[in-house]
Amino acid sequence: MMGNFVKETCSGNEPDSFSFAETRRVMRRIARRIVDACPLITTIGKARLAKLETQRIRDKYLSVMVSCLTGTIYEDPPLKVLGQERFDATLREHGWDWPSQAHTMIGTKRLTNLRVLIEDVIKNEVPGDFIETGVWRGGACILMRAILFAYSIETRRVWIADSFEGLPRPDAARYPADEHDTFYTYKDLSVSMEEVKRNFEKYGLFDGQLIFLKGWFKDTLPTADINSLAILRLDGDMYESTMLALESLYAKVSTGGYIIIDDYHVVKGCKLAVDEFLAKNKIVPHLGEIDGVGVYWQKSEPETGRKEWPVNRGA
Repeated sequence: MMGNFVKETCSGNEPDSFSFAETRRVMRRIARRIVDACPLITTIGKARLAKLETQRIRDKYLSVMVSCLTGTIYEDPPLKVLGQERFDATLREHGWDWPSQAHTMIGTKRLTNLRVLIEDVIKNEVPGDFIETGVWRGGACILMRAILFAYSIETRRVWIADSFEGLPRPDAARYPADEHDTFYTYKDLSVSMEEVKRNFEKYGLFDGQLIFLKGWFKDTLPTADINSLAILRLDGDMYESTMLALESLYAKVSTGGYIIIDDYHVVKGCKLAVDEFLAKNKIVPHLGEIDGVGVYWQKSEPETGRKEWPVNRGA
């Protein structure tokens, strides 16, 4: 068939007598005939290009969101409570300062880790909503909602759990590990629910897919009407806040979902609560490191004495 086409195209000339221009004309005609004969190739190619372009725009949008939420895009100075007065890119990357204007203090690495884990549960269709317990100005939850927007997902919700009054005074009688905790004295950690809602509005992301759980965790988390979770992010700092979140919500995390502990390596009470909860429930996770501060793991099939292994996500 191809031989006949070549003869037809060359009007009787032998193939080895082709000039470069003639060869190019022949190849173009062959290509046109293939495309004409297989319109599906063109359709598939265009669809693939459109998909790649959508992903490129999505990546750009979410990268800019991370830069805005962490304050790295405009380099706002930190609050002076930790002794820093000027913006430091390294500190902000690791979440080692408290921004004066940015909407999260967890830093670029931990926020990027959150994005990667959310995109993983979306890709693998792990069922469930997203929640953060302890949200400060709302930055991590804003990113959760931004990712759902970027992927046009309307079937998942973002739960925003916080007292919106700062941290509670230590209940040393019930939680001795918190006895000398002073987080409740920091007024900068108290952000009202109204302010957090306004922060969502600034990004055009305040809508019905958000559910605010206002109050102390002991009053809200045990009775929260949550069916299942794909992402459980804990940022309550204290032993009490961490243990209450795990006891109330861990069982609702779907297989394949992720548990993220923001302060594991820097707040002793938080680490103790996680370690005791895992030991009590005979869960042996292989913790994934994020930035030397936070850790995460992926929930496996529910079985006693199980080991739960993380994928290398955004570390």
